[in-house]
Amino acid sequence: MVSIEQVLRDHQIRPTAIRLLMYRFLKDSQVALSLNDIESGFDQSERTTLYRTIKTFERKGLVHQVDDGTGVAKYALDKPANGKQSTQDLHLHFHCTNCNETTCLTEHKIPHISLPTGFIPEDMNLLIKGVCDKCSGQ
Repeated sequence: MVSIEQVLRDHQIRPTAIRLLMYRFLKDSQVALSLNDIESGFDQSERTTLYRTIKTFERKGLVHQVDDGTGVAKYALDKPANGKQSTQDLHLHFHCTNCNETTCLTEHKIPHISLPTGFIPEDMNLLIKGVCDKCSGQ
C-alpha cells in the first residue's frame, strides 16, 4: 500500500501536515465536498489555507471539481486506476435531491464522444439527479 506522503510526492506536492490531513479527509469521504464541508472538518485551519490546498490538489490532478448544479463547487479525490491516479478519469456523478450529497460513480465511465472538426473539448461532466440509496432506503 502506497503511503499518503508518496501519493503527494508522486503528484509533485510537498507533503505538509495540512496536505496530509486534507488528503486523508477527502479519502475518508464517500461524497464530493464543498469548501464549507472541508472547513467544518478543520476547525483550527484558515479557510485560505484550505482553499489553496484543494486548488493545489486540483491543479496537480489529485482531485477533480464536480459541478452538480447547486452553484457550489465540490471536490472529490480522484480514484486510482491500476494503482495510479488518472487525470482523464471521466465518470458519472449522482446528485441526491433529498440529502444534497453528490457521489462519484467511478465504475460508470463516460464514453468517448467524437466531436466535429474544430471543436476542442475542455471539460466534460455527466450528472444524474435523483434520490440516493441511503435516502431511498434501498
